[in-house]
Amino acid sequence: MILVDTSAWIFALRKNLFIKLKSRIDHLLEIDNVFTLGMIRLELLGGTKTKEEFDRLKNRLDALYEISTDAKLWSSAGQLAFDLQRKGLTIPYTDILIASAAIQSKAILLHADSHFDLIAEQTELKVESYVTQVQEEF
Repeated sequence: MILVDTSAWIFALRKNLFIKLKSRIDHLLEIDNVFTLGMIRLELLGGTKTKEEFDRLKNRLDALYEISTDAKLWSSAGQLAFDLQRKGLTIPYTDILIASAAIQSKAILLHADSHFDLIAEQTELKVESYVTQVQEEF
């Protein structure tokens, strides 16, 4: 199970921006192994510019498996935020929620956001990080 973060989707949805990451996500979509989360959907759909773009992306996202954002997930996200703060890490709450969903679902989080690498260093979060590759490209 792979949870694809917004930071990775951005590269996959644009043409010729970062081919390696786009190819990886395309492969995962082909084998039906991509999960999403309401927060990721919100970030992606909120960034669309036209109604047509919104509808096209919504249809794509609707076809994916979705991790439920239930009370248990919110509770574990709160605990994770607290634990990371005690370790001196201030992470955006959106990233805390996404990381918590991956941990709780035992999913690998595919991303291009350094916050997730920091979380993975302190928790059992499993990541497939493209941070270094993306930084080298730009």
